[in-house]
Amino acid sequence: MSSKPEPKDLHQLNGTGPPELPCPADLPGREPLASTSEFLGPDGAGVEVVAIESRANAKGVREEDALLENGSQSNESDDVSTDRGPEPASPLKETSFSIGLQVLFPFLLAGFGTVAAGMVLDIVQHWEVFKDVTEVFILVPALLGLKGNLEMTLASRLSTAANIGHMDTPKELWKMITGNMALIQVQATVVGFLASIAAVIFGWIPDGHFSISHAVLLCASSVSTAFIASLVLGMIMIGVIIGSRKIGINPDNVATPIAASLGDLITLALLSGISWGLYLELEGRPYINPLVCAFFVALLPVWVVLAKRSPATREVLYSGWEPVIIAMAISSVGGLILDKTVSDPNFAGMAVFTPVINGVGGNLVAVQASRISTYLHMNGMPGESSEPAPRRCPSPCTTFFSPDVNSRSARVLFLLVVPGHLVFLYTISCMQGGHTTLTLIFIIFYMTAALLQVLILLYIADWMVHWMWGRGLDPDNFSIPYLTALGDLLGTGLLALSFHVLWLIGDRDTDVGD
Repeated sequence: MSSKPEPKDLHQLNGTGPPELPCPADLPGREPLASTSEFLGPDGAGVEVVAIESRANAKGVREEDALLENGSQSNESDDVSTDRGPEPASPLKETSFSIGLQVLFPFLLAGFGTVAAGMVLDIVQHWEVFKDVTEVFILVPALLGLKGNLEMTLASRLSTAANIGHMDTPKELWKMITGNMALIQVQATVVGFLASIAAVIFGWIPDGHFSISHAVLLCASSVSTAFIASLVLGMIMIGVIIGSRKIGINPDNVATPIAASLGDLITLALLSGISWGLYLELEGRPYINPLVCAFFVALLPVWVVLAKRSPATREVLYSGWEPVIIAMAISSVGGLILDKTVSDPNFAGMAVFTPVINGVGGNLVAVQASRISTYLHMNGMPGESSEPAPRRCPSPCTTFFSPDVNSRSARVLFLLVVPGHLVFLYTISCMQGGHTTLTLIFIIFYMTAALLQVLILLYIADWMVHWMWGRGLDPDNFSIPYLTALGDLLGTGLLALSFHVLWLIGDRDTDVGD
């Protein structure tokens, strides 16, 4: 090549390291993707350090790896001491065993959280508020999906920041925390309000019945639930990511599943308790519901001001609404399916399984999307591609059977589906949830639906994250809301279809009772 490559900042990933000096002339035989910089060693002699651009490195070796390799070949007198801070752990070096080992525990923890949420939904579906205001069922996937819209996106965003060194100093850490917490409070309030509107519309269109008191109840319940759940889960996420970095675990493997482990249970418990309490106030003190709505809406300007102070969240505050709003709408469609299915006595046992299948699918695809996003961030900036041609829709073989680390993690995550669901089904059976008997044919249909859901989600994640990256969009902010919402829709739809087929062939024996 005749053109000279542009010099790269030695530590583009975390913004630290020595200042860059002019590169010398190209040396014969040197690879065109290598750039050189000169530094003064302890003895005053110049030391040449070769930084290989990781974007064009077929082996996926990061710039730090190349620097360490060159440093290990020099003698001790050539050792250069730089104040670069702790090196972030590279997820690119992980084996299938290490990925599975790190993901397994939070995956099971998240799964048991969804089982607990399913048991709660199985109980509260018989409460008066759920029977009289059935639109609350439409809110369930939409609000439970907020963990994918907000908390998992927060976890992915902070995991990437931690891995590339943007949370290494207390000042950077504090700015990240305050900006992101304020951002998710803004998003939670707005999305909770819009979810209540969607629930009112979806409940009104089929029946043609509208009640202003029920509409205000849905708004107050949705906004307050979204706000409180996001506040609690956001604080937990920050603690998990900081703790995982300190003990040397890749946050991408553990943060998003732990966000989901408590997310479904906390959100569903809050929604049930708040809606029940506000429902009791309808007759005696009907002004309570509009006051609750007004209070949380009045706090919006405070969170907006705090979110705008941080450059990392200012852009998301303006441009990050499309994915969370569209994802909420997709989840609400799944909620409509749940509302119409659970209301049928023949399918009453479906309530306990819906959070489980939706949660497991969303957890696994969020891990994969977060990992791919971190991998791309380590190799460049959004809009930059290391591939010779723009990424098109990948083939299933590329997604699941190629030798790269993202394909390896996709295989590991897919293999966790069957053993994970078997454990969760056994737990539900032992707790006698679902008003239904777990027969062999039911398990086969359920597993087929779960495997098909995760297979589709992992394939879409591989395409969507790369497609967004190629368009200059940060996948940490845009991909996970879509993917988890699709997981809710696919999980609810496939599970409802399975229950319907099983009912047609006479395999579902339900025992509906309070």
